[in-house]
Amino acid sequence: MKRFTRQDQDGSVTEQAPPAGTPDLAPQDAGAPQLGSAPADGELGSVRASAPGSTPRASLPGGDTADVIVVGAGPAGSAVAYYLATAGLDVLLLEKTHFPREKVCGDGLTPRAVKALTGMGVPLPENDGWLRNRGLRIIGGGGRIELDWPELSSYPGYGLVRARTDFDQILARHAEKAGARLLEGVPVTGPLLDDRTGRITGVTTKDGRQFRGRLVVAADGNSSRLSVAMGLHKREDRPLGVAVRTYYASPRHDDDYLEAWLDLWDGSSLLPGYGWIFGMGDGTSNVGVGLLNTSAGFGDIDYRDLLRRWLATMPAEWGFVEENRTQPIRGAALPMAFNRTPHYTRGLLLVGDAGGMVNPFNGEGIAYALESAEIAARVIVQALARTTASGSELVLQTYRRQLKDAYGGYYTLGRVFVELIGKPSFMRFATKHGVKRPAVMRFSMKLLGNLTETRGGDAVDRLLNAVSKMTPAA
Repeated sequence: MKRFTRQDQDGSVTEQAPPAGTPDLAPQDAGAPQLGSAPADGELGSVRASAPGSTPRASLPGGDTADVIVVGAGPAGSAVAYYLATAGLDVLLLEKTHFPREKVCGDGLTPRAVKALTGMGVPLPENDGWLRNRGLRIIGGGGRIELDWPELSSYPGYGLVRARTDFDQILARHAEKAGARLLEGVPVTGPLLDDRTGRITGVTTKDGRQFRGRLVVAADGNSSRLSVAMGLHKREDRPLGVAVRTYYASPRHDDDYLEAWLDLWDGSSLLPGYGWIFGMGDGTSNVGVGLLNTSAGFGDIDYRDLLRRWLATMPAEWGFVEENRTQPIRGAALPMAFNRTPHYTRGLLLVGDAGGMVNPFNGEGIAYALESAEIAARVIVQALARTTASGSELVLQTYRRQLKDAYGGYYTLGRVFVELIGKPSFMRFATKHGVKRPAVMRFSMKLLGNLTETRGGDAVDRLLNAVSKMTPAA
């Protein structure tokens, strides 16, 4: 799939790779064991802006200043801002739009994401729009099975559904409460660079302002204009997905299970992906399809039409017809398996979708956005506590390794997986013979959801953890 860049009227650079047939495709904000525990004293709670060796903010020339500038207030950006503010750092969080705002997403949160939210102290009461679910209902190859989320000490045994229209806003406000400074309606157009070193020292915005900081975090989603401007482009050797979704008024709005359909056909070809129906609990269902670029005709498929054709096969009483559609059909690219690297360079750290951290097995991005944000925050806190610039840089360079340790082997397995299911014969075999076998599907749920005990566990947990560790990092 070809990549191209565009110079916008505001002077910013955007990297895009829109699939055919999806004219309103929009960038998606976006991917070690789960790191979502609350910060303890002495970890993320002890470093201040006046730490030894830090540059006093008063000495930074021009515009507004902060210890760390975070570009993008999606899940990754708000999470890293929350953790840094909790540590006592001065954090400036810049969001190009105003809340509430729309993002293309399935709105489903796995137990991995739930743990990360709980670790951040985000309240998740059921009476405030957080709809719980028990697991997955998988349909395909003539079979149908309901799988409860595994009961693990590492992760809760339930998932959640929450619309992105206010999910991102909740996280951004949570970061504000922790002390982060949030500015909405501030599109970042590019980096400020040190002429001598090429190191990023801040950002410029559409209205001509300059914001300067000791470090900058790119949390600006799939297209990541800031990363592109720093010379970090998407990798062609990594998988890319596309998600297209909309909402319908439907009696299927209240369901104990997230539902995934594996029978997505383009003529006589079974496509590598799935369709989903996620009840929102408010009278509507989030309905969509997700596909991988390992299919032969990926760039030629009309995804909106594919969604309509798939929904036409659903029972009429479910109400998935045009007169019941409550939102436009929108699409987004899903950057998978570290499809933009390096994740740290010259004072810039990439988190979430900006670093291509979507799970290639299932298209999940929010959990990895939250987790990578915490990893980045821990690195930043330790780096800014060092007394010399060389010491700080030594710590910052570990961010790449920590991400590889966390996800590298698993993402490599995911790359093999997406190549396999890109072959129609393998996809037909797996769908036909897998869905009807509960043991196989329970194994698949743990593998595809990355839900194993981080230590010990049953035989499946130990096998999956061992294989991930032995597999070369992505």
